[in-house]
Amino acid sequence: MSPESTSSPAIAGAPDGLILQMRGITKSFGRFTALQDVTFDVRRGEIHAICGENGAGKSTLMNVLSGVWPRGTYDGDIVYDGAVREFRSVRDSEALGIVIIHQELALSPYLSVAENIFMGNEKQRGGVINWDDTNDEAARLLAEVGLDIEPRTRVADLGVGHQQLVEIAKALSKDVRLLILDEPTAALNDEDSEHLLGLMRGLRERGISMVMISHKLGEISRIADRTTIIRDGRTIQTAPLHGPGAITEDEIIRLMVGRSLDNRYPERAPSIGQEILQIRDWTVHHPIDTARKVVDGAALSLRRGEIVGLAGLMGAGRTELAMSVFGHSYGTGISGTVLKDGVEVSTSSVARAMDEGLAYVSEDRKALGLNLIQDVKTNTTAAALRKISRRGVVDESAELEIAERYRHELRTKTASLSSPVGSLSGGNQQKVVLARWIFTDPDVLILDEPTRGIDVGAKYEIYQIIGELADSGKAVLVISSELPELLGICDRIYAMSHGRITGQLPRGEADQESLMRLMTIEKSDRDRSAGKDGAK
Repeated sequence: MSPESTSSPAIAGAPDGLILQMRGITKSFGRFTALQDVTFDVRRGEIHAICGENGAGKSTLMNVLSGVWPRGTYDGDIVYDGAVREFRSVRDSEALGIVIIHQELALSPYLSVAENIFMGNEKQRGGVINWDDTNDEAARLLAEVGLDIEPRTRVADLGVGHQQLVEIAKALSKDVRLLILDEPTAALNDEDSEHLLGLMRGLRERGISMVMISHKLGEISRIADRTTIIRDGRTIQTAPLHGPGAITEDEIIRLMVGRSLDNRYPERAPSIGQEILQIRDWTVHHPIDTARKVVDGAALSLRRGEIVGLAGLMGAGRTELAMSVFGHSYGTGISGTVLKDGVEVSTSSVARAMDEGLAYVSEDRKALGLNLIQDVKTNTTAAALRKISRRGVVDESAELEIAERYRHELRTKTASLSSPVGSLSGGNQQKVVLARWIFTDPDVLILDEPTRGIDVGAKYEIYQIIGELADSGKAVLVISSELPELLGICDRIYAMSHGRITGQLPRGEADQESLMRLMTIEKSDRDRSAGKDGAK
């Protein structure tokens, strides 16, 4: 059934300046109400941001709009182009120019860029795909989004930033009029983020309306025209971001979390002890291009009770360093020395690294950190089952007790310990990952992008947990792409560039400018500096 056949006549008095109104939207899952009487509108040719904590109902609202949750599964009305619409599928909404790009990109990695752009909307003649037309039109769309690649390129061979642009090219192929972007820059580096935001400005100039869900308030303030704040499934406020009556970032945070966060980073008086971990001359080669060094002679140390940051641009080698130290989980031709409490140890397998008191929380919690279809309880204890097992049999009562303890200590919000982890918000999923590795009782905890894709309220709680871990005598290494985050929580910060540690700064001497200088040292500059030092 077409969307036109399921729409009502134009509504008298509908505001001409609005392309979309969502009126009194209520959506429940069993006894849980995800959305309660939400009202929301978008003007023609505007970028409208939706802000809210994880689990506030933002993505659910957009899934209602796009037909993921069809008419009949929710109450309320969607008014689009002045008429009530009853979308029964995503195809219905797309037929009218509403396209959603989810945070988890919906591309097939082993198909070409062109094939992905026109999947389900193939260029064909007489029932046969016309590949010349497909590739020519794909090339035109790629040029529109500023992506200079061959349309026959496999999506698997593209970085996340380029994949995001392919998704937008795919939306443009559907004559998009209202584009929904869910956390579009969450996994992008600064350069790719800037390119994407510039593209969004260009689309706005062409009259395309956009809805942007994001936790990056700085980006929202720069690019969006208005914002709607949602908390606990309810509309709290809609306000302009520029001009008279503009809402501030602090006001957005207060409305999102229902309380004031005077300081985005918890106050902490560190008690730093003896050195616990030292890494010397650590070198890692690429797993495929084995001649290329991705980590080159890196050296760093951590002390008990200390939070140490590791800063670097995308491709600097931060994650590769962490994963290779933790059980040689990345790379080949790994060499160097790891000392624990002054004694050389082997971390050549994950089991050995764990036996030496190391733990690593991956930057990709969904792919590498959690089993999304398993429950909270099972995920919490999975890394240290031997602690609650006898003769290979898990003590279920002990497992339940441990999971409940960490749910309470980390303030994890979940309906039940039997709930699938995939049903939790991003911030609560991150708490489950932390619980899993805290349960192993490590001396050194490596956290890779621990707050990626979670809201400011949940971030604050994660920062509190990190501080508590350090205060208990553990050493914590935090890898983050957000310099304010590192400056806000770390006692000392290392910088990496092109696989090498380029310097370190204590908290009192570090700022974004000084860190960026260290993060952007080119290989030739580093080598010249090393030569001068050697001459001395």
